[in-house]
Amino acid sequence: MIVRSLLLSSVAGVLLASAAAAQTADPRSSLSPGLRDAGQVASGLELEHSLEPAPGFFDPEAIFAPQPRRPQGEAATPAAATAEPPARPRYSPLALANSDMAVSDGRLFVGSFHGFNAYDLKAGAAPELVMSVVCPGGQGDVSVHGDLLFMSVEQNRARLDCGTAEAEGEVNADRFRGIRIFDISDLNAPRQIAAVQTCRGSHTHTQVPHPTDPNVLYLYNSATSGVRKSEELGICSDGQPGENPETALYSIDVIKVPLDAPEQAAIVSRPRIFADRETGAIAGLWRGGAAGIASQRTAQTNHCHDITVYPELNLAAGACSGNGILLDISNPEQPSRISELFDADMAYWHSATFNDAGDRIVFTDEWGGGTSARCRAEDPATWGANLIATVEDRQLKGQSFFKLPASQAASENCVAHNGNLIPVPGRDLMVQAWYQGGVSVMDFTDPARPMEIAYFDRGPLDAERLMVGGAWSAYWFNGRIYASEIARGLDVLKLVPGEHLSAAEIAAAESVRLDTINPQTQTRIVWADSPDVAQAWLDQLMRNRAIEGELASRAQSAIESWRAGQGGDASGVSEALAAAASRATGRDKTRLTELSALFGRRAA
Repeated sequence: MIVRSLLLSSVAGVLLASAAAAQTADPRSSLSPGLRDAGQVASGLELEHSLEPAPGFFDPEAIFAPQPRRPQGEAATPAAATAEPPARPRYSPLALANSDMAVSDGRLFVGSFHGFNAYDLKAGAAPELVMSVVCPGGQGDVSVHGDLLFMSVEQNRARLDCGTAEAEGEVNADRFRGIRIFDISDLNAPRQIAAVQTCRGSHTHTQVPHPTDPNVLYLYNSATSGVRKSEELGICSDGQPGENPETALYSIDVIKVPLDAPEQAAIVSRPRIFADRETGAIAGLWRGGAAGIASQRTAQTNHCHDITVYPELNLAAGACSGNGILLDISNPEQPSRISELFDADMAYWHSATFNDAGDRIVFTDEWGGGTSARCRAEDPATWGANLIATVEDRQLKGQSFFKLPASQAASENCVAHNGNLIPVPGRDLMVQAWYQGGVSVMDFTDPARPMEIAYFDRGPLDAERLMVGGAWSAYWFNGRIYASEIARGLDVLKLVPGEHLSAAEIAAAESVRLDTINPQTQTRIVWADSPDVAQAWLDQLMRNRAIEGELASRAQSAIESWRAGQGGDASGVSEALAAAASRATGRDKTRLTELSALFGRRAA
């Protein structure tokens, strides 16, 4: 097992004081609280629209407020013998919380613990609610393929018929935990057409296209909760492998969906992707616990929380509780592990995002489970953060950490969470949700020195009491950033030019359009040749002082001629850039080469 050097763990305490001092100066650290009127601050981002939750998907009583933990050593107050038993809460935790999102055919689908909503997206206008489906069960992550919507369900309360009455008891024939499949061809009459039951429910799922058959779609199901009773689902049994080699732990589910008959979707394999390569032992990766004096308690690797696939590279990155893993998915029914990474600073490997080249992966650590304040000034900068890893010879190598560089209040749940790439050519940029830490844009072009280049944040829901809210996920979808706000609804943000990002880089990113975007299924980004793309490359070279003045002026003139519909000296500029590229190194060599090739195509 590859283990990153524990140097950062050993010095975290020494660096903590200086890091805290820097964080407290950030304007995000002192925003006023409120549900609808909290203070706001932004840099490099602008809030374009903010929508309240859909009707029936919000109740202030449903906002989850975890019970504060007792100080270590303090005994619980004994209940009075005559006290009435506490009343059952009206709502279960996160009962109406917004969750994950997908985009298809100009519509944004937003999952919820209560069901899902769909919004019509029109350029410049606020998203318009066009469909709401009540189907409780949590956590409601969604993905879309054509006229099919897939929804993850993991809670015991969920019913097969989407009913709102809780499925009670240890065994219940009406209970559903797994992946629902809806036909959404008619948004006025969506209908559930299949429901694939799984042993541990479905926390998240990932679409994996068949490599040769367009009529087949696979789903990798990631399940994090307890194993169901075999009396409820016969394929299920619990326990550790030493006692039960058939345990439903230590595997994922591979579900095959025939697209011409989706009602026949079924589990086709439950691969043991954590097995020891030499012995075949099922529990072959991290066993959990603390790894050293300076480390925190880390999760056991017996499931994946998220799996992100990159089908064009036949690779998948798994964030698998106690490890980050790299999978070969050339045979999607039998994915095989080719590398794994452990890090003592990672409490719970939560999600993974490839860069476009596929040679870097951002793994997130959901320290505290998303319902705790983990961005306080006293919290280590390497806990609850992003770990940036490189892929070298198909092996994972940890490089650095990035954490939100602004302290948040003890009443704000905050930790690294879901995001995706912003398609700026020549750079690795990721927009990301941090719950009540807001939305942040990270540049990890240099994997050893990631940095924040933009952000948006609100104050806490409450100044004193921790109430769970904030951005669950923040994704770039066809020119805008959409943030699914757990308690407040839906935010739409746009990038604005500044010190770290030029107008041309933003325009180049906004030019990339996809019909369908499921963030855990990554596809290669393609930019059409345009003056904006050329200007983006040139802006980066000039920002890095990687192009000499005369050549920069020639390239700028050629771009302006292009915008004016004139020929310009595209051929000569292409040759000069190629000569400069032959002397350059690193990412700037790539930028010069790409800009040269672009002008070469322009001249042809």
